[in-house]
Amino acid sequence: MTQFNELLVKDKTIILDGGFGSELEKRAIDLDNNLWSASALIQSPDTVKEIHQDYLNSGAEILITDTYQANPKTFTNAGISEEQAFQLIDVAVQQAKAAIKASHNSAVVAGSVGPYGAFLANGAEYTGDYSLSSAEYKAFHRPQIARLIANDVDLIALETLPNFEEAKALAELLQDEFPLIDAYFSFSTEAGDHLWDGTKLSEAVAYFEPYQQIKAIGINCTAPENILIALGNIVPNTTKKVIVYPNAGEIYDPISKAWLTKSGPINWQQLVPVWQEAGADIIGGCCRTSPTDIKAIYQAAK
Repeated sequence: MTQFNELLVKDKTIILDGGFGSELEKRAIDLDNNLWSASALIQSPDTVKEIHQDYLNSGAEILITDTYQANPKTFTNAGISEEQAFQLIDVAVQQAKAAIKASHNSAVVAGSVGPYGAFLANGAEYTGDYSLSSAEYKAFHRPQIARLIANDVDLIALETLPNFEEAKALAELLQDEFPLIDAYFSFSTEAGDHLWDGTKLSEAVAYFEPYQQIKAIGINCTAPENILIALGNIVPNTTKKVIVYPNAGEIYDPISKAWLTKSGPINWQQLVPVWQEAGADIIGGCCRTSPTDIKAIYQAAK
Protein backbone atom coordinates (compact mmCIF):
# COMPACT_ATOMS: atom_id res chain seq x y z
CA MET A 1 0.00 0.00 0.00
CA THR A 2 1.35 3.44 -0.93
CA GLN A 3 1.91 6.11 1.69
CA PHE A 4 -0.95 8.11 0.17
CA ASN A 5 -3.31 5.14 0.41
CA GLU A 6 -2.26 4.60 4.01
CA LEU A 7 -3.30 8.18 4.70
CA LEU A 8 -6.63 7.71 2.94
CA VAL A 9 -7.69 4.66 4.92
CA LYS A 10 -7.35 6.43 8.26
CA ASP A 11 -10.70 7.41 9.70
CA LYS A 12 -10.03 11.13 9.92
CA THR A 13 -10.10 14.33 7.92
CA ILE A 14 -6.89 14.80 5.94
CA ILE A 15 -5.38 18.28 5.88
CA LEU A 16 -4.06 19.73 2.63
CA ASP A 17 -1.75 22.75 2.45
CA GLY A 18 -2.75 26.25 1.30
CA GLY A 19 -2.00 29.07 -1.10
CA PHE A 20 1.50 29.36 -2.54
CA GLY A 21 1.64 32.42 -4.78
CA SER A 22 0.49 34.82 -2.07
CA GLU A 23 3.04 33.38 0.36
CA LEU A 24 5.79 33.96 -2.20
CA GLU A 25 4.60 37.54 -2.69
CA LYS A 26 4.82 38.12 1.06
CA ARG A 27 8.49 37.17 0.74
CA ALA A 28 9.06 39.64 -2.12
CA ILE A 29 9.27 37.04 -4.90
CA ASP A 30 8.33 38.67 -8.22
CA LEU A 31 5.46 36.70 -9.77
CA ASP A 32 4.46 39.22 -12.43
CA ASN A 33 5.20 36.89 -15.33
CA ASN A 34 3.69 33.88 -17.08
CA LEU A 35 5.63 31.47 -14.87
CA TRP A 36 3.72 32.80 -11.82
CA SER A 37 4.65 30.81 -8.68
CA ALA A 38 6.98 28.54 -10.68
CA SER A 39 9.31 31.51 -11.13
CA ALA A 40 10.30 31.02 -7.48
CA LEU A 41 12.02 27.80 -8.52
CA ILE A 42 14.48 30.03 -10.38
CA GLN A 43 14.56 33.03 -8.06
CA SER A 44 14.62 31.38 -4.64
CA PRO A 45 14.19 27.61 -4.22
CA ASP A 46 14.94 27.92 -0.50
CA THR A 47 11.84 30.10 -0.13
CA VAL A 48 9.76 27.32 -1.68
CA LYS A 49 11.06 24.94 0.98
CA GLU A 50 10.35 27.45 3.76
CA ILE A 51 6.71 27.79 2.69
CA HIS A 52 6.31 24.01 2.60
CA GLN A 53 7.74 23.87 6.12
CA ASP A 54 5.30 26.54 7.31
CA TYR A 55 2.41 24.43 6.04
CA LEU A 56 3.77 21.29 7.66
CA ASN A 57 4.07 23.14 10.95
CA SER A 58 0.42 24.19 10.54
CA GLY A 59 -0.79 20.61 10.26
CA ALA A 60 -0.71 19.88 6.51
CA GLU A 61 -0.48 16.18 5.65
CA ILE A 62 -0.34 16.65 1.87
CA LEU A 63 2.15 19.09 0.31
CA ILE A 64 1.42 20.27 -3.24
CA THR A 65 4.56 20.93 -5.27
CA ASP A 66 5.24 24.35 -6.76
CA THR A 67 4.60 23.02 -10.26
CA TYR A 68 1.08 24.22 -11.05
CA GLN A 69 2.48 26.52 -13.75
CA ALA A 70 5.62 24.46 -14.34
CA ASN A 71 4.73 22.77 -17.60
CA PRO A 72 7.90 22.46 -19.70
CA LYS A 73 6.23 24.42 -22.50
CA THR A 74 5.61 27.34 -20.11
CA PHE A 75 9.32 27.44 -19.33
CA THR A 76 10.49 27.10 -22.93
CA ASN A 77 8.10 29.87 -24.01
CA ALA A 78 9.86 32.04 -21.43
CA GLY A 79 13.24 31.37 -23.05
CA ILE A 80 14.36 28.59 -20.71
CA SER A 81 15.84 25.46 -22.24
CA GLU A 82 13.86 22.24 -22.12
CA GLU A 83 16.64 20.60 -20.10
CA GLN A 84 16.48 23.37 -17.49
CA ALA A 85 12.68 23.20 -17.50
CA PHE A 86 12.78 19.57 -16.41
CA GLN A 87 15.47 20.36 -13.84
CA LEU A 88 13.19 23.01 -12.33
CA ILE A 89 10.43 20.42 -11.93
CA ASP A 90 13.03 18.30 -10.14
CA VAL A 91 13.82 21.21 -7.84
CA ALA A 92 10.15 21.67 -6.95
CA VAL A 93 9.78 18.07 -5.81
CA GLN A 94 13.13 18.12 -4.02
CA GLN A 95 12.14 21.19 -2.00
CA ALA A 96 8.88 19.59 -0.86
CA LYS A 97 10.70 16.42 0.16
CA ALA A 98 13.44 18.41 1.89
CA ALA A 99 10.82 20.27 3.93
CA ILE A 100 9.28 16.98 5.05
CA LYS A 101 12.67 15.57 5.99
CA ALA A 102 13.65 18.72 7.91
CA SER A 103 10.35 18.70 9.77
CA HIS A 104 10.60 14.99 10.63
CA ASN A 105 7.13 14.67 9.16
CA SER A 106 5.33 11.87 7.33
CA ALA A 107 3.40 14.10 4.90
CA VAL A 108 2.96 12.99 1.29
CA VAL A 109 3.97 14.92 -1.82
CA ALA A 110 1.39 15.69 -4.51
CA GLY A 111 2.84 16.69 -7.86
CA SER A 112 0.74 19.63 -9.02
CA VAL A 113 -0.40 19.79 -12.64
CA GLY A 114 -2.42 22.81 -13.71
CA PRO A 115 -4.83 22.84 -16.67
CA TYR A 116 -3.98 23.98 -20.19
CA GLY A 117 -5.83 27.18 -19.28
CA ALA A 118 -3.10 28.02 -16.75
CA PHE A 119 -0.50 27.78 -19.50
CA LEU A 120 -2.47 30.33 -21.52
CA ALA A 121 -1.95 32.78 -18.62
CA ASN A 122 -5.14 34.67 -19.43
CA GLY A 123 -7.40 33.40 -16.67
CA ALA A 124 -8.75 30.53 -18.80
CA GLU A 125 -8.62 28.14 -15.83
CA TYR A 126 -11.60 30.20 -14.63
CA THR A 127 -13.50 30.04 -17.92
CA GLY A 128 -12.62 26.71 -19.53
CA ASP A 129 -12.80 28.61 -22.80
CA TYR A 130 -10.29 26.63 -24.85
CA SER A 131 -10.45 23.50 -26.96
CA LEU A 132 -7.83 20.99 -28.03
CA SER A 133 -8.15 17.41 -29.22
CA SER A 134 -7.69 14.61 -26.71
CA ALA A 135 -4.33 13.80 -28.28
CA GLU A 136 -3.22 17.43 -27.99
CA TYR A 137 -4.17 17.61 -24.31
CA LYS A 138 -2.22 14.41 -23.67
CA ALA A 139 0.82 15.67 -25.57
CA PHE A 140 0.78 18.88 -23.54
CA HIS A 141 0.52 17.23 -20.12
CA ARG A 142 2.54 14.05 -20.69
CA PRO A 143 6.08 15.47 -20.19
CA GLN A 144 5.27 17.19 -16.90
CA ILE A 145 3.43 14.22 -15.43
CA ALA A 146 6.22 11.85 -16.51
CA ARG A 147 8.86 14.03 -14.86
CA LEU A 148 6.91 14.34 -11.61
CA ILE A 149 6.53 10.56 -11.49
CA ALA A 150 10.25 10.13 -12.23
CA ASN A 151 10.85 12.25 -9.12
CA ASP A 152 8.83 9.74 -7.10
CA VAL A 153 5.94 11.93 -6.00
CA ASP A 154 3.30 10.10 -3.98
CA LEU A 155 0.45 11.20 -6.24
CA ILE A 156 -0.43 13.56 -9.06
CA ALA A 157 -2.73 16.51 -8.25
CA LEU A 158 -4.73 17.57 -11.31
CA GLU A 159 -5.93 20.97 -10.11
CA THR A 160 -8.34 23.74 -11.06
CA LEU A 161 -9.74 21.78 -14.02
CA PRO A 162 -12.39 23.91 -15.76
CA ASN A 163 -12.74 21.88 -18.95
CA PHE A 164 -14.43 18.46 -19.00
CA GLU A 165 -12.82 17.30 -22.26
CA GLU A 166 -9.36 18.07 -20.87
CA ALA A 167 -10.15 16.17 -17.67
CA LYS A 168 -11.27 13.14 -19.69
CA ALA A 169 -8.03 13.21 -21.69
CA LEU A 170 -6.00 13.39 -18.46
CA ALA A 171 -7.81 10.38 -16.99
CA GLU A 172 -7.12 8.38 -20.15
CA LEU A 173 -3.47 9.46 -20.12
CA LEU A 174 -2.99 8.28 -16.54
CA GLN A 175 -4.78 4.99 -17.14
CA ASP A 176 -2.99 4.15 -20.39
CA GLU A 177 0.52 5.44 -19.78
CA PHE A 178 0.99 5.92 -16.02
CA PRO A 179 -1.14 3.17 -14.48
CA LEU A 180 0.81 2.87 -11.23
CA ILE A 181 0.48 6.44 -9.97
CA ASP A 182 -2.37 7.62 -7.74
CA ALA A 183 -4.07 10.94 -8.48
CA TYR A 184 -6.77 13.32 -7.44
CA PHE A 185 -8.92 15.47 -9.71
CA SER A 186 -10.06 18.89 -8.51
CA PHE A 187 -12.37 20.95 -10.69
CA SER A 188 -12.74 24.70 -11.10
CA THR A 189 -16.29 25.95 -10.58
CA GLU A 190 -17.92 29.34 -10.34
CA ALA A 191 -20.69 28.52 -7.90
CA GLY A 192 -20.41 24.85 -7.00
CA ASP A 193 -22.85 23.39 -9.52
CA HIS A 194 -21.07 23.52 -12.90
CA LEU A 195 -17.53 23.43 -14.20
CA TRP A 196 -16.63 26.72 -15.82
CA ASP A 197 -17.17 25.19 -19.27
CA GLY A 198 -20.82 24.49 -18.39
CA THR A 199 -20.56 20.78 -17.56
CA LYS A 200 -22.62 19.83 -14.51
CA LEU A 201 -20.31 19.11 -11.59
CA SER A 202 -22.41 16.10 -10.64
CA GLU A 203 -22.00 14.60 -14.12
CA ALA A 204 -18.25 15.26 -14.21
CA VAL A 205 -17.76 13.58 -10.84
CA ALA A 206 -19.84 10.56 -11.81
CA TYR A 207 -17.95 10.15 -15.10
CA PHE A 208 -14.65 9.51 -13.31
CA GLU A 209 -16.02 6.98 -10.82
CA PRO A 210 -14.65 3.95 -12.78
CA TYR A 211 -11.08 5.30 -12.79
CA GLN A 212 -9.44 3.50 -9.88
CA GLN A 213 -6.29 5.63 -9.96
CA ILE A 214 -8.30 8.73 -9.11
CA LYS A 215 -8.42 8.29 -5.35
CA ALA A 216 -10.08 11.61 -4.54
CA ILE A 217 -12.23 14.08 -6.44
CA GLY A 218 -13.57 17.54 -5.68
CA ILE A 219 -13.06 21.25 -6.25
CA ASN A 220 -10.60 24.02 -5.49
CA CYS A 221 -10.14 27.76 -5.93
CA THR A 222 -13.74 28.81 -5.39
CA ALA A 223 -15.11 30.98 -2.59
CA PRO A 224 -15.80 29.23 0.74
CA GLU A 225 -19.52 29.91 0.41
CA ASN A 226 -19.64 27.63 -2.66
CA ILE A 227 -18.20 24.57 -0.93
CA LEU A 228 -21.40 23.28 0.65
CA ILE A 229 -23.26 23.59 -2.66
CA ALA A 230 -20.45 21.73 -4.40
CA LEU A 231 -20.44 18.95 -1.81
CA GLY A 232 -24.12 18.40 -2.54
CA ASN A 233 -23.18 17.74 -6.16
CA ILE A 234 -20.07 15.66 -5.45
CA VAL A 235 -20.81 13.34 -2.54
CA PRO A 236 -23.87 11.51 -3.98
CA ASN A 237 -21.98 10.77 -7.20
CA THR A 238 -18.77 9.16 -5.98
CA THR A 239 -17.35 6.57 -3.62
CA LYS A 240 -13.94 8.26 -3.75
CA LYS A 241 -12.54 10.54 -1.08
CA VAL A 242 -13.91 14.06 -1.49
CA ILE A 243 -11.44 16.94 -1.58
CA VAL A 244 -12.23 20.65 -1.17
CA TYR A 245 -9.83 23.55 -0.91
CA PRO A 246 -11.38 26.97 -1.40
CA ASN A 247 -9.59 30.23 -1.98
CA ALA A 248 -9.97 33.11 0.43
CA GLY A 249 -13.06 34.41 -1.36
CA GLU A 250 -11.36 37.25 -3.22
CA ILE A 251 -11.83 38.22 -6.88
CA TYR A 252 -8.92 37.84 -9.31
CA ASP A 253 -8.41 39.89 -12.47
CA PRO A 254 -6.40 37.79 -14.97
CA ILE A 255 -5.59 40.85 -17.10
CA SER A 256 -3.90 42.88 -14.36
CA LYS A 257 -2.90 39.67 -12.54
CA ALA A 258 -4.07 41.24 -9.31
CA TRP A 259 -6.61 40.45 -6.61
CA LEU A 260 -9.27 43.14 -6.73
CA THR A 261 -11.01 42.53 -3.43
CA LYS A 262 -9.95 41.68 0.08
CA SER A 263 -11.71 39.03 2.12
CA GLY A 264 -12.41 39.32 5.80
CA PRO A 265 -11.39 36.63 8.29
CA ILE A 266 -12.83 33.22 7.41
CA ASN A 267 -14.56 31.40 10.25
CA TRP A 268 -12.99 27.98 9.67
CA GLN A 269 -14.17 26.82 13.08
CA GLN A 270 -17.72 27.19 11.84
CA LEU A 271 -17.28 26.06 8.22
CA VAL A 272 -15.06 22.99 8.53
CA PRO A 273 -17.41 20.89 10.72
CA VAL A 274 -20.26 21.64 8.32
CA TRP A 275 -18.15 20.47 5.38
CA GLN A 276 -17.10 17.35 7.28
CA GLU A 277 -20.73 16.56 8.01
CA ALA A 278 -21.55 17.05 4.32
CA GLY A 279 -18.90 14.52 3.27
CA ALA A 280 -15.57 16.31 2.82
CA ASP A 281 -12.62 14.00 3.53
CA ILE A 282 -9.66 16.19 2.52
CA ILE A 283 -9.74 19.92 3.33
CA GLY A 284 -7.20 22.67 2.65
CA GLY A 285 -6.88 26.10 1.09
CA CYS A 286 -6.12 27.57 -2.31
CA CYS A 287 -5.24 31.10 -3.48
CA ARG A 288 -4.69 33.71 -0.76
CA THR A 289 -5.02 31.24 2.10
CA SER A 290 -2.03 31.02 4.41
CA PRO A 291 -0.38 28.75 7.00
CA THR A 292 -2.53 30.54 9.58
CA ASP A 293 -5.64 29.40 7.69
CA ILE A 294 -4.39 25.83 7.44
CA LYS A 295 -3.67 25.76 11.15
CA ALA A 296 -7.23 26.95 11.80
CA ILE A 297 -8.59 24.28 9.42
CA TYR A 298 -6.49 21.65 11.20
CA GLN A 299 -7.75 22.74 14.61
CA ALA A 300 -11.38 22.86 13.44
CA ALA A 301 -11.12 19.43 11.78
CA LYS A 302 -9.45 17.67 14.68
